[in-house]
Amino acid sequence: MSVGRGLLYLAVAGLAWGTAGAAGTLVYRVSDLGPFALSFWRCAGGLVLLLGALALRRRGGAGGRRDHTREGSAPRRAPVEPWRRRLLRISGSGIAFTVFQTAYFASVHSTGLAVGTVVTLGAGPVFIALGARVLMAERLGAGGLSAVLGALAGLGVLTLGGDGTGSAAVRPQGVALAVLSAAGYAAMTLLTRWLGRDGGRSDALATTAWACGIGVVALLPFALVTGAGAVPHTAHASEVIWLLVYVAAVPTALAYALYFAGAAVVRAATVSVIMLLEPVSAAIIAVWVLRERLTAATVAGTLLLLAAVVGLAGAEARASHRRRRGTPVA
Repeated sequence: MSVGRGLLYLAVAGLAWGTAGAAGTLVYRVSDLGPFALSFWRCAGGLVLLLGALALRRRGGAGGRRDHTREGSAPRRAPVEPWRRRLLRISGSGIAFTVFQTAYFASVHSTGLAVGTVVTLGAGPVFIALGARVLMAERLGAGGLSAVLGALAGLGVLTLGGDGTGSAAVRPQGVALAVLSAAGYAAMTLLTRWLGRDGGRSDALATTAWACGIGVVALLPFALVTGAGAVPHTAHASEVIWLLVYVAAVPTALAYALYFAGAAVVRAATVSVIMLLEPVSAAIIAVWVLRERLTAATVAGTLLLLAAVVGLAGAEARASHRRRRGTPVA
């Protein structure tokens, strides 16, 4: 996959992730589902859809995917991923995915949405940039560093600007859970990028399915013992079902498959900033769909994040072009 296509996949995934919050808000309004139960059904529904997609793909591609070196040459099978590498990718991605999601919702429950989001999405790019530098010798450069700092500033303005009520409460336990969530997100991104650096063959659909499966097992106990349980009680059953189907299909099955595919070919620090499109799309939906008030902080934070995303995407494209030409990348 080209870097350009990877950037497109990540952008679509980030925008899709941003719609999950609006759908979750609508679910909360018409049912008694809690955040862990919602996450459980998100993973369970995504797993069902991904298994169906994998079954259809196997039926349509029986005999394995082949390629040709030139016209008239013998067909050649794509190399099979070694089992140790596959085990590391599946288990590592699944565990990191589960920690990222579960710790984030626990942090929001403990210290509130604003603080939990700021710490998680603010610490994530820092962890990823440091990890990529230490583990893979990936350098951001002056432009990339400016983009990351701009993204963090925009995220802080977007989530902490609020309406001036100062209602957010900072609790150490919630902050610790948010840091754990950021570590899970960073681990998921770094592992995906590290395994994709050599161009080895991997399966984004299968990876997402395994991650959802591990999430189902890990989240079920939380869903059963928190709130009203795992089964929603509502007078709007059809609306809840359609919202859960959407959450499972778009911001889960589709978005995570695109994320794992794109993160394998794009530098890890760039991934962390591109995925900040999630709070941008969430802010836009909150205003247009949920009729929340548009504040100056929302506008300023959104513009800063968009500028950082565009700037870093351009830097990534230029770095990829230099690598293809054999020019050293600063």
